[in-house]
Amino acid sequence: MSSARSKDRDVTRTRVIAALPLIGVLVSFAILYRDVIAKLVFDWEHDDNYSHGFLIVPIALYFAWERRQQLLAALRQPSALGLVVLLGSIVTLVAGILGAELFLTRVSIVGVIAGGVLYVLGWQHLRILTLPIAFLLLMIPIPAIIFNQIAFPLQLQASRFGETALTLWGIPVLREGNVIVLANTTLEVAEACSGIRSLVSLLTLGIIYSYFTDQRQWVRVAVTLSTIPIAILSNGLRVAGIGVAAHYYGGEIATGFLHTFSGWVLFVVAFVFLFAVMRVIQALAPEHAPERAAVAPGARPANEIAI
Repeated sequence: MSSARSKDRDVTRTRVIAALPLIGVLVSFAILYRDVIAKLVFDWEHDDNYSHGFLIVPIALYFAWERRQQLLAALRQPSALGLVVLLGSIVTLVAGILGAELFLTRVSIVGVIAGGVLYVLGWQHLRILTLPIAFLLLMIPIPAIIFNQIAFPLQLQASRFGETALTLWGIPVLREGNVIVLANTTLEVAEACSGIRSLVSLLTLGIIYSYFTDQRQWVRVAVTLSTIPIAILSNGLRVAGIGVAAHYYGGEIATGFLHTFSGWVLFVVAFVFLFAVMRVIQALAPEHAPERAAVAPGARPANEIAI
């Protein structure tokens, strides 16, 4: 009895000792990125463009957990290049802190994780974890200089779409840049209505939806890329709908409940389009399970040699 207890204690002690390096890495990571992660969570909470950030880490962890059998079967071959990536990411973190550049400090999180996996486990494990690690990039807010370069063209695109739709509806309209002038009111397609919020959220949804719906890589890429025109089209329909409502019921309706409610409708419509794209692709190129060639009783497969 005492021998069995002693053996159990030895096994427990061995597991604890084996887990110490991992615990040390996690503690070091938490200390190193404490302030960066705190500010990142703050932005998720207060910036509606990135409120989906709260979902990214749990989903990435699920993607990694789903690959656990592959990770256990993969050959462990630590690479020194991983140390280079790890140190380079830490340098990026320091540069971001000194330059007050939040994007650099946040991107370095992904670099540290990728470098750590490569240095400790090797290339096979990094290839298996490519999607979970790359998925983490969606939790990082886009730098303001890039955000503005994307948002303004989207504002103009939504304005043009709204103008065209209103004209086809028979409503007299004049557009000046991102300002739509109606007979009884004037609507401005502001940055918040540019559609970039729905674009980022829909891109995230597209990756998740395609991942769980189809196993083929090209289908997942195609559906994910389709979220870009879908988001632009859906936002254009939203602007046109608000314009129609403002023409018949006055400009006040555009800033009230309808404006908020149309945002939810926009996302539902976008998801319906996304669902339709997936169904069209699967109808045109159905996913077939590999079938084994039938072998007549007593016959040998063509590649089997009798000895």
